[in-house]
Amino acid sequence: MTTEAAKTYLTNLFGLDGKTAVVIGGTGVLGGAFCDALVGAGAHVVVVGRSDERGNAAVSKMSDAGGSAEFVAADSTSRDDLQAIVDHLKANDRQCDVLINGAGTNSATPFLEISDEEWDHIMAVNVASVRIGCQVFGQDMLNRGTNGSIINIASVSSELPLSRVFTYSTSKAAVLSLTRNLAREWATSGIRVNALSPGFFPAEQNKKVLTPDRIKQVMEHTPIHRFGEPHELAGAILLMASNQAGSFLTGANVYVDGGFTAMTI
Repeated sequence: MTTEAAKTYLTNLFGLDGKTAVVIGGTGVLGGAFCDALVGAGAHVVVVGRSDERGNAAVSKMSDAGGSAEFVAADSTSRDDLQAIVDHLKANDRQCDVLINGAGTNSATPFLEISDEEWDHIMAVNVASVRIGCQVFGQDMLNRGTNGSIINIASVSSELPLSRVFTYSTSKAAVLSLTRNLAREWATSGIRVNALSPGFFPAEQNKKVLTPDRIKQVMEHTPIHRFGEPHELAGAILLMASNQAGSFLTGANVYVDGGFTAMTI
């Protein structure tokens, strides 16, 4: 196979030309990597987040690299904010073909000290935002009757709870359960729903829990024996986003964790 033929093959398999991808939580470290992967594959990327500064910086970076992107400030837990994005896309002759629900937060509060306010906040950002995102954008996909891909960001703690982060582990287990239920519900409607479960990728939400002893524990439990780099999530994202490469993939939980979940003792 010639080089050009190989490029054509890969473009047909993973390319997202003409598609629009909405990345909720796109101003974060991992969210930024998702945006880079999607725009690199040809998608128009809508970066959704709270920070104008970070959002505009992300869009400038993608635009400077020749990509098509825009920033929309929104609260991931606000149905009105997310519906406004759907309406904005329609007004500009676009539609959401790929949705990533990537907003997230964490805390290492000891179990007996977790307040109702902290619990409710983490569950709202990590779970309610996913539910609302799936409802708002999923309804639009169903109304259009076209294929779509929804990617929910779960965690290695979705099935193997991590010590010290009780609320976070609970919230990510809920995300995985919701993902699998929706995959079954919408399978015949052309909407694929999958979960991405990253291992340990240092980002703002987990820096506060990655103490030296915690890092030692993580390294001992990760066969590759290092943290992940955000760009190493790109392949999994493009697989799940593409209706060609991922056409038979739904209800899956894809681990990108350096072997963390393969370890026992």
